[in-house]
Amino acid sequence: MAHTEWRDAPELPDFSLLKRLARDQLIFLLEQQHEVDKLYKVELKPIVSSSDQLCFLIRPRIQTVKWISDLVNADKVAGRFRRYKIIFTPQKFYACETVLEEQGVYGDVTTDEWNFYILPLDDDILSLELPEFFRDNFLEGDQRWVTTAGSALHLLQSVYGSFSKVYGIGRCAKMVYESWRELMEEGEQRTRQPEFAKVFLVDRDVDFVTPLCSQVVYEGLVDDLFRIKCGSVEFGPDVTSSDKSIKVMLNSQDKVFSEIRNEHFSNVFGFLSQKAKNLQTAYDKRRGMDIQQMKAFVSDELKGLKQEHRLLSLHIGASESMMKKKTKQDFQELLKTEHSLLEGFEIRECITYIEEHINRQVSMIDSLRLLCLLSITENGLLSKDYRSLKAQYLQSYGIKHLLTFANLRQLGLLEEQQAGETLTVMESKVGKLVNDKTVGKLTDAFSSLAKKSNFRALSKRLALVPKSGEEYDLRVPRDMAYVFSGAYIPLSCKLIEQVLERDGWTGLEEVTRMLNGQEFAVTARNKTDAQRIVLVMFLGGCTFSEISALRFLGKERDTYYVKQIEYMVNIKLSI
Repeated sequence: MAHTEWRDAPELPDFSLLKRLARDQLIFLLEQQHEVDKLYKVELKPIVSSSDQLCFLIRPRIQTVKWISDLVNADKVAGRFRRYKIIFTPQKFYACETVLEEQGVYGDVTTDEWNFYILPLDDDILSLELPEFFRDNFLEGDQRWVTTAGSALHLLQSVYGSFSKVYGIGRCAKMVYESWRELMEEGEQRTRQPEFAKVFLVDRDVDFVTPLCSQVVYEGLVDDLFRIKCGSVEFGPDVTSSDKSIKVMLNSQDKVFSEIRNEHFSNVFGFLSQKAKNLQTAYDKRRGMDIQQMKAFVSDELKGLKQEHRLLSLHIGASESMMKKKTKQDFQELLKTEHSLLEGFEIRECITYIEEHINRQVSMIDSLRLLCLLSITENGLLSKDYRSLKAQYLQSYGIKHLLTFANLRQLGLLEEQQAGETLTVMESKVGKLVNDKTVGKLTDAFSSLAKKSNFRALSKRLALVPKSGEEYDLRVPRDMAYVFSGAYIPLSCKLIEQVLERDGWTGLEEVTRMLNGQEFAVTARNKTDAQRIVLVMFLGGCTFSEISALRFLGKERDTYYVKQIEYMVNIKLSI
């Protein structure tokens, strides 16, 4: 198997403290609300309740606040008077209070905050569970969540001690650090033994390529097909082999899942098969036992074996379901096209495949991902390709996606190359010598030279794409590229590796220039020894492939990487 047992691993912080702190604060806030009649899920529809007080626990979203305002006003019209309380989590914003005032209910509602900034999803994953972070910050330019991220870092520092060094790259990362620094200066500084060594803040737009690539590690595929939400997944009848769906927690407590979550999918069936054989051997031990031995077996082992058998059956069912779905969608051809785009080979053949993918309507999302990956790796599409592919996509999936293309363009995910003046002059001179068809081919070549792709340069500088032709043993991976079948090392993870090895950005000036700068490294005033634990904070979400890559890097470097994220997202969920 790819991941052997990690010896001499540093002990991770006890993140259950964060849950207890959040629970105690919520209990304190709810103590004023007595005689609770019923809990309602906010579904933006009328509430039927005879209670004379309503308490809403919500995210600070304008739409939800307007819905509450309508409920209050409806009660007023009906001549019914109740007490209303809104508890915003993780914090309340001025915009929400403004809506209450505009709707004429500000005096009828009391508000409070539940500072539930961080949800521990696993031993080494923390999440802010803010699915709107990416869209709000990177598309809309709404920076309200910056203070939330800064407050989350301040909470971690308060509970687990100071970080010895802070690294970051990206505009949002720099703002989050400044927000956090202000909170540190305002608050009381406590001296305690730190449990984290360093923290690394990275903006999602520093690396758009990684979330656009198809995931092939087991946990990533589960997320792509079944959607992992708050650390749990719901498996349908096709997985459970029954008429019922089952909700399962996916974390290190699941002994089967913990051993395959980071594995390349090609290794998973072999592991599950061997696991089934081992389980059967454990069951077979019952034969020939006397009464005392059987009693001990039942009390000590049988319950655990039954639980493991149940989980094993579910993961085998999930793997079989993945195989069926991926085979139907020509998954291998899709991966081949992605790898060609990453390597910069056979681009015209890739465009042909994308056109076929769009026209066959194989997958609306996958087609869009391929378009974006083509654009980023080629530093934009030639005008004729952009217009043709856009027209074909709109014809296949509807004119409503014009807004999608506008949003992708604004984010820099799907752009049209703009030919320069010098190029136009060169084309006109060539046009006097050759026919129009030849000019078209030369135009393509000159356009590619005119705008050198930053991704290509970054890939070469950081060795993100292994040399083609080299064999890669996915059973015994040699680097982080295994998370993409040996074809590509995630840029975000490579940056983290390089900065930590160099203890800063020295020697990476060319790389940061191509990534539009905004990098920083800050050393704490009181530098103290800490465990080999690094906190990596992705601002705008990350993929399970990146988490698996960082786990691999941690084992190679004898360092734990704790991943803090806003939300487990792929770019496709956020446009």
